[in-house]
This record gives sequence, structure tokens and C-alpha cells, in this order.
Amino acid sequence: MSQDNDASRPSNPAAGSKAGAGYDTTMGRVVVERGLVSEAELIQAQDRQELDPGGSLADALLSEGFVTSTQIDRLRSEIDSERGTQRLPGYQIIRKLGAGAMATVYLAKQISLDRFVAIKVLPRRYSDNADFIERFQKEGRAAAKLNDPNIVAAYDVGNSGDHHYFVMEFVDGETVYDRITANKRFDEAEAILVTQQVSSALTHAHERGFIHRDIKPKNIMISRDGVVKLADLGLARAMSDKDAAEAEAGKAFGTPFYISPEQIRGKVDIGPQADIYGLGATLYHMVTGRVPFKGKNPSDVMYRHLKEPLVPPDHVNPAVSSGLAQIIEMMMAKNPGDRYRSAKELSEDLSLVAAGNSPRFARGTLDFASVVPQDSESGEALEVVRSSSSSGIGNFNLLLLVGLILSFLLNLALIAMFAASTS
Repeated sequence: MSQDNDASRPSNPAAGSKAGAGYDTTMGRVVVERGLVSEAELIQAQDRQELDPGGSLADALLSEGFVTSTQIDRLRSEIDSERGTQRLPGYQIIRKLGAGAMATVYLAKQISLDRFVAIKVLPRRYSDNADFIERFQKEGRAAAKLNDPNIVAAYDVGNSGDHHYFVMEFVDGETVYDRITANKRFDEAEAILVTQQVSSALTHAHERGFIHRDIKPKNIMISRDGVVKLADLGLARAMSDKDAAEAEAGKAFGTPFYISPEQIRGKVDIGPQADIYGLGATLYHMVTGRVPFKGKNPSDVMYRHLKEPLVPPDHVNPAVSSGLAQIIEMMMAKNPGDRYRSAKELSEDLSLVAAGNSPRFARGTLDFASVVPQDSESGEALEVVRSSSSSGIGNFNLLLLVGLILSFLLNLALIAMFAASTS
């Protein structure tokens, strides 16, 4: 028979039989890949297992003290999921590409079309959770409605037994996060090129009524030939979906380092400007090598997004041009109304700055360090006030008004002195 019944199956899924041997082989591979044991320790555990033919490799690893029972339970769950995934109809699983809390992604070959694909699989522990399944399938449906060269394409959504999966385009390359980690930061020209392509993807999505809501370096892929692909529509939402918006009211959906203020506040009417903010935070990270706001915990980071002024990117990295700094500051304005109205406007400004020109939409900045009191010993400014043009112009007008008042008072004093001297 092709399937074992529960009565005949050993209580330990890895014990005995050919299937158990296969399970042990997988366990051995995984514990070494994860760095839980060395090759020598694995051999030592296998030698111990030979002394107990009915025992499993997991039992031997535990007996030798190389792993904990918690680690073994977690590994068994993952191996069960991986082995089950091997049986997805129509696909040949090749290897695991990555894993997160919500899904595991595998490289596979779609047999019918003889092409490589990426398959995102929902963990089996969520297989009976209707909310997680709906959210997972919603991602696939949203991606299927978008057809743009800068968005990872969706091919299929389905399930095989307890395994719910989402088949998508395989991008052979790395993420923006990978590149930041390897090189510390991007040079300006490369950062602009990547951001322009993401902006094009957002223009396509927004014009079709979708917002991404989770723009971040890990969700931006760069293929080996330089094509940028926006990935992971797990939080994508149709702007017309009022029911979903109302259901999520008051909840912060997004990644703390890149989330917009309105997402933090759980606003119902979140629009394209939320994605522009996330892309601005990502661009900031790309050119400075650090996230815009740090904190002790996610709540602290999000509080800073809401309340703390942004340190201008060209103050962190002087190599950033003033034009690009202006663009980033406008993208990350606290008030959505002060950001770009559309990704198209952003693309235009990026093109202008890439060509060495000033941005059209981003407002300039004024630096008042020259009029700030200096420390007599160090010669450094005690405080530097740097503001966007809206507040910068306001500050300039205020200074002008104060100057006019002082001039008027000085003139009155001179007139009084002259009158007194001639009387």
C-alpha cells in the first residue's frame, strides 16, 4: 500500500523503516546546515544510533547533548513541512530559499512549463486558521492583478492537503537588504536607479487601486541583470476595500523601521503616500547605511517616526547630494499631504537629480547654522536648525520681520536723540 495507516505506523516518525532512514538523513542535513552540530558531532551521534537500531538520530543527538528537546521539536515540525511540500503536484522542489514567521519559500521547477519558480508555503500550524489562509490567498490574488516588469509576478495559488501555497516568479539575485549588509550602503546613482524602478512598480500598483504597505529593503529584489522587482504583497490592500480598512482600524500593519506615521496610527484612509514614506525610509537606509529612526524596541522606533525630526541624510552621509536629500525629506514628511502626491512625481524628481538638476517637486532646505550661537571654546554650533522650505521660509520671514521692527525702533531712537540735541 502507498500509505501507512495510523495503527501500523511507528510512534516515532523517524524510527525504523526506510521512511525513518530518509527522515534521519534529512535531520542530519538540517542540524549541520543550521550550525547546531558539527560534522564530527553528527558522526558521533550516528555512531551512537547504531548501538540502538530502533532509535532515531534525533534521540541520539539528544542523548549526546548536542541539541535540546525544544530544538528537536522545532526541527521536526520544519522537516515535516518540507517533506510534505515535496509532494506539491506539478512541481519539483529543489531547495529552500528562505523562511520567515509566516511562510517558507522554496525554489522549484514547474514541470509542465519547464521553468524555475518560487513557491511560498504557509506553515502547517496555520493550516486550520481561516484568517491566515485568507490573508495568504489574498496576497496571491492581489499579485495576480498586477502585471509590471518591476513587480514579482504571481502564477498560481492552491493547496495540497494541509499545505497552502503561492507560486510566483523566481528572481535570481539578491535583496536590497543583502546588498546594504554586504556593502554598508549604496552610492547615490545606484540608489536612484533602484528607487526609480520601485517607483515605477508603485505607480502601476496605485493606478490599479492597490497599496503595498510594507516597502522595505528585504522586499526589493535585484536580479543578476539589474532588474528591480518589488516583492511580498502580504500586506497589500485594495484602497477600495473599505471593510478591510475598517476591520484594521487602530492597528499598525507594517515594519517598524520603515512604517509611515498614518499606518502607525491605524488610519482607515491610508493611501499611496504610505508607500512613498516606506520607500523614502528605504532610500534613506540605502544611502546612509542606517535606518531613519532607531529605538529600544518596535514601539520606541514607531514613536520616533511620529514625533522625532528626521536627521537629514546628507548630515549622515555628506556624499548625498542636496537634491536627493530634499527628495528623501519630502518622501518622509510626517504629514501625508506634505509628501509627493504620486509615485510619478517622485520618478520625475529622481530623474532630474540623476541628471544633475534640481528636483521640481521637492522643496529646498535652508541651513541656519551661520546665525546660531557658537561655543566659544570649540567653535561648534550649539544648535543647528535645518528645516524644509515651508518652515525655512517661515523662519526667514520671521527674521526679516524682527529685523524690520528693530530697524524701526532704532530709527525712532535716533530721531528722539536728534530732537533732544537740537532743543
